[in-house]
Amino acid sequence: MNTAILSQFKSLFHERKNVVIIGHKNPDGDAIGASLGLYWFLLDLGHKPTVVMPNDFPEFLKWMPGNDQILNFEQQPTQVQACLEQADLICTLDFNDLSRVGSLESLLVNSQKTFVMIDHHQQPATYAALTWSDTTMSSTSEMIAHLIEAWTGWSKLTKATATNLYTGIMTDTGSFRFPATTAKTHQVIAALIEAGAQHSKIHQAVYDNQSPGRLKLLGRALANMEIKSQYNTAFTYLSQKELDECDFKKGDTEGFVNYTLQLQGIRFALIFIENKHEQIIKISLRSVGDFSVNEFARNHFNGGGHTNAAGGRFDGNLSEAIDHLLKHLPEYKNQLHEAE
Repeated sequence: MNTAILSQFKSLFHERKNVVIIGHKNPDGDAIGASLGLYWFLLDLGHKPTVVMPNDFPEFLKWMPGNDQILNFEQQPTQVQACLEQADLICTLDFNDLSRVGSLESLLVNSQKTFVMIDHHQQPATYAALTWSDTTMSSTSEMIAHLIEAWTGWSKLTKATATNLYTGIMTDTGSFRFPATTAKTHQVIAALIEAGAQHSKIHQAVYDNQSPGRLKLLGRALANMEIKSQYNTAFTYLSQKELDECDFKKGDTEGFVNYTLQLQGIRFALIFIENKHEQIIKISLRSVGDFSVNEFARNHFNGGGHTNAAGGRFDGNLSEAIDHLLKHLPEYKNQLHEAE
């Protein structure tokens, strides 16, 4: 990592401090892994860290070391507010804008505390006193690993830290198959395994412990799949009724969008998921090649992310969201064929 950035980190953390570590709303493996990885590292350095998530996270991540220490703002707002008031530093991980923390946003926007941002998404906001943004990184968890290596060397890499960071990197790289996975990523993974991360057990805990409802829901999603071969695009959708019938739990649809991207000739894949509670349609977008789903999500679905992976939302019903996609797809026909 950049020596100037490292110097700023050391300056901010030169004394023992109360540190609140915050991930994004609907936290995924990288948000949890990076936050808990940083938590154990700072704890070992003598600081007093607290991890806060805006809302709950999937069951398949609730085995991770330290997950029982995470404060859930939706369930524990008073405790979270107290922690924020007592904080010396607030570290925001795996998101680049305070709008990504849901109902926690107002507390952060109005806070006078010193903020640190560590993130790998494009177009970061400017709210932090120290911003470390690197879009070439596979994940925020990999960034935390590089921070630890540069700061103390691997000597401070405990089994708990290594396990959390491995999980974050694994989930955000699609088990190391996405383009952002580099030689440096694998070097970090080697160090994490040497520090005690048990890769096969981690993979089994995340991917091989599925509920019957999730597999039924995957079947529904695959049955709903539509292919627009003239645009090298495929999409699927799930209604609230289908989610309810399959006893949907948070995280159950994780990775579903990747199935449509596996189709021969497909360069752009989406899944539309109805959320009656929030009255929106949630959208996950994936691509291969140079087609930027980050730009597509920003332009049409109030979202963003990375070149090949992004998220968005649509205020309306499922059919309207799909119609909105089909309305704009022709504008990208040339790009989608160039991506081949």
